[in-house]
Amino acid sequence: MTELLVIFAIALVVLGPKKLPEIARSLGRGLAEFRRASSDMRREFLDVSEETRPLSPAAPASAAEAVATPPVAAAAPKPPETTGG
Repeated sequence: MTELLVIFAIALVVLGPKKLPEIARSLGRGLAEFRRASSDMRREFLDVSEETRPLSPAAPASAAEAVATPPVAAAAPKPPETTGG
């Protein structure tokens, strides 16, 4: 907390009492614009990721499940049983 007070005091001395509110306002606008752009980008990524998801409910939910569960093999015919004789 004291660090912020020291920074504020130095900024007040360097910039002056008339410029400081103006600079703070422009900094706030810049941060708001950055947050808005970040939110839009995040929303766009989520939309694209939802579009590319497979629609099949049988698809594994994660890559770990895909590795852990082996694929189902086609039913192979059983070899004929031999009689011991």
